[in-house]
Amino acid sequence: RRLATRAAARRMAWLLGESVGETVGYRTRDERRVGPNTRIEVVTEGILTRRLQRDPELPGTVLVVFDEIHERNLTTDLGLALTLDARRVIRPGLRLLAMSATIDAGRIAAALGGEGDAAPIVTAGGAPFPVATHWFPKKPTDKLEPAVVTALQTALRREPGDALVFLPGAGEITRVARLLADVGFPGQGIDVRPLYGMLPAEEQDLALLPSPVGRRRVVLATDIAETSLTVEGVRIVVDAGLVRSPRFDARTGLTRLHTGPSSRASAEQRSGRAGRTAPGVAHRLWSEAEHASRRAYASPEIEMVDLAAFALELAVWGTAAADLGFLDAPPARALEDAGALLADLGAIGPDGRVTAAGRAMADLPVHPRLAHMVLGASASGSGREACAVAALLEERDVLRGRPEELPVGIGERVRLVLDPTATHPSADRAALALVRRRATELRRRLRVPDRAPANDPTAIGPVLALAYPDRLAQARGGGRFRLRNGSGASLPSGDALTAEAFLVVADLAEGHGAGRSADHVIRLAAALDRRDVEAAAGGSIIEVTTVAWDTARDDLRVRTERRLGALVLDGSDGPAEPGDATREALLARVRDVGLGVLRWTDASRSLQSRAVFARRVLGADWPDLSDAALLGSLDEWLAPRLLDARRRADLERVDVARALRDRLGHHRVVELDRVAPVGLAVASGRTATIDYTAEQPTVAVRTQDLFGTTTHPSVADGRVPVVVQLLSPAGRPVQVTADLPGFWAGSWAEVRKEMAGRYPKHDWPVDPTTAPPRRPPSRRGGRPR
Repeated sequence: RRLATRAAARRMAWLLGESVGETVGYRTRDERRVGPNTRIEVVTEGILTRRLQRDPELPGTVLVVFDEIHERNLTTDLGLALTLDARRVIRPGLRLLAMSATIDAGRIAAALGGEGDAAPIVTAGGAPFPVATHWFPKKPTDKLEPAVVTALQTALRREPGDALVFLPGAGEITRVARLLADVGFPGQGIDVRPLYGMLPAEEQDLALLPSPVGRRRVVLATDIAETSLTVEGVRIVVDAGLVRSPRFDARTGLTRLHTGPSSRASAEQRSGRAGRTAPGVAHRLWSEAEHASRRAYASPEIEMVDLAAFALELAVWGTAAADLGFLDAPPARALEDAGALLADLGAIGPDGRVTAAGRAMADLPVHPRLAHMVLGASASGSGREACAVAALLEERDVLRGRPEELPVGIGERVRLVLDPTATHPSADRAALALVRRRATELRRRLRVPDRAPANDPTAIGPVLALAYPDRLAQARGGGRFRLRNGSGASLPSGDALTAEAFLVVADLAEGHGAGRSADHVIRLAAALDRRDVEAAAGGSIIEVTTVAWDTARDDLRVRTERRLGALVLDGSDGPAEPGDATREALLARVRDVGLGVLRWTDASRSLQSRAVFARRVLGADWPDLSDAALLGSLDEWLAPRLLDARRRADLERVDVARALRDRLGHHRVVELDRVAPVGLAVASGRTATIDYTAEQPTVAVRTQDLFGTTTHPSVADGRVPVVVQLLSPAGRPVQVTADLPGFWAGSWAEVRKEMAGRYPKHDWPVDPTTAPPRRPPSRRGGRPR
């Protein structure tokens, strides 16, 4: 915005044949070029907002012009809303003008109009010269930079004039410049000029100056050159069709730059740069069909970015967002999150009104987090370091290289900023000069002495924690950390901060693991000790006592911890005591592990299976004692038996059979013994246990024990036959039947022949229904009688 401000003022002054500072001047955070005769002052939106906050009447101003309104920057939307409110309440005669070559005119006119009337729309002609469009669609697998260079070379061979190339960011500009240096332009006299916001003003101005006679220029620019700037001599535009825009992630509290397709309106703006002074051409690196599917206008920033600074300005203004005339209302959730952050920083009070500290924060040209940091650190004598940190985080990194190869610690960067004699092999001199200048401006605003004694720049953690108390992190081994909000984060392998117990994190990148649970990668951080963490936490540390299962001891333990969010600062544990929490923890253990954690006997399992059978056969009025039902009703039958429990052994002491009988009730227990007896009395006088766990009750009996039996055994008052498994004298299955009389009359003859041959010492009568039952031989070798 600063570049656009300077360029617009210079262009208007040139059209008047004057120097900047006469009729036309400008004002940015860095510069002021106005004079006593200045009638038109070009300012950034931030400057406009500060003027409105200081004096909403805007004395001496008759017209406020919002140029390139279609860009929908957050600061533009805020400035427009505040200006409209000032006009409504204080300055009804104040005039507003919104301008753009690709404007949604009807919507903007409705917003600017007063008392329900739309503002008048004034239309001027389009570009004075035609611009031909050529499509050079890039394949999805093609790299961007080589495709741009190929299109540019083609355009320079075919067309006269300078070229303006639109790229999404400084990184792409640098890589394209390197490729162009490698391929060269033999005999063409071409100068390659980068143009993006972080460049020093001199280099920006160099890109905007006309080419010397006999030379041509290739300007590699971000969308900074899309509007507001006239780049003299441009007849060729090469458009990569991409834009880098901020996206705020409420989950992490971080703003990321997202690269995506530009809008159709943006493409028209960019193409128009080629037709300012003569007919031109635009080469687009996408297809005409894809162009038709792109969105018409760029999404407004108000829907995508961190609203903390925006919310602070609203608090200073004293009017709720809902009562202001925004073109698009700020998202309620994002505005709520911003308000919560401002409250944590002390910028607004419980009533939502701005505090004195909040007003001081709003006057500083940095994010509210950083404003809170520099104000707090200045009061404690660390203002010089805090200003350096704020400038570092507001501007680009002063170390150049692959992010994963740069040190994470911010202390080394602070040292470079504070010590003019300091050096580093990866230092970016241009970035370092810019950051030093920003730090000096902040110190001047805060009246921090330039020659204040510097603290140890490696101990910058407590200062950084003033800005990011919500991003404290605790080591969990192997360079991995847990953030206060519970998210995981890790350091690049081998980083010097790996051995630290606590960090405060200023910047995170998305991790490369699978899913949302993948750790973030820490890019900028500083070390803290425990005292620093407790100081940064304020009153947020809480003591939490939990009763939970200790897997190492395989028993219940009570643990008391001092926590800061997901961070555990310290803790102790011991045996649990009887009580509600202990009982609930034991019940939770049963739910997690299952009923097997209790001590089941054969008798208790038999009782359970008999009751389940009875319910299945006799009806749902019988209590459900299945595992699923018992797990679902632990509070009813198990909890009363754990009133004095405190450990695993108490679970094992529970008399499960007694609990099941109580669950059934006395009358059902008596009835159960009748309808589902434990055993079956056979003809030999023995009692065989009935198994109720299968679909049908089953009993295993030696064949000789059933001689003389003419009726098939049954349970449930004769409703359900018992499946009989007849055994050989050796206990091996001979036959399974649910119709014993039918078996005697049918296949017994074949079974008898086989058994008599295998076990000749045992009786195998022809008619077992009339034969007396026989007991098996005694273990002492006696023969059956």
